[in-house]
Amino acid sequence: MAEPAHRRAETRQKILTAAGQLFREHGIDGVGVDAVMKQAGLTHGGFYLHFASKEALAAEVAQTLLQRAAEQWQALSQTGDRAAALEAIVTRYLDPDRVASGQCCPLTTLGSDVARRGASREAAGGALRGMLEALGQCLPGRKRQRALTALSTMVGAVVLARLADDAALSAEFLKAAADSVLPARSSKIV
Repeated sequence: MAEPAHRRAETRQKILTAAGQLFREHGIDGVGVDAVMKQAGLTHGGFYLHFASKEALAAEVAQTLLQRAAEQWQALSQTGDRAAALEAIVTRYLDPDRVASGQCCPLTTLGSDVARRGASREAAGGALRGMLEALGQCLPGRKRQRALTALSTMVGAVVLARLADDAALSAEFLKAAADSVLPARSSKIV
């Protein structure tokens, strides 16, 4: 007897959630299908009822995680106060607790893995453009250039903060990025 559609969707979501967590913690290559299914509370054999391959799973995880971030940023950017929207995006992205938890942006936790996988890279492209668009709506002036610079600065700061073996240095990277990206803060930098 076939699994009902709603149950099948719930099972698929469990797999995506488990894979997202494990991929962020250990990298895509550091996690096998068996570990994903165990984390999801399912048997290994059921995986292929939901995904054609681990690569298909990786592509969907990357797209889903990045799309979720892009949608959150888009919602914030649609508010009437551009400065407050930018502040909310930047402070949440650069939050030291989120960065330390590993539940930060998938660009920083999965970026290098996704870049090496054509299907994953392609799946993430639309979300990446959505993140840039949302930033551009919040920034004054040359919006596209500033959005590219802001996202590059924030991603780089999170990667460096995660690499730092010293909490104080990690915090400095995050603060420097926030000071650079937020216009109110950057005007105070001497």
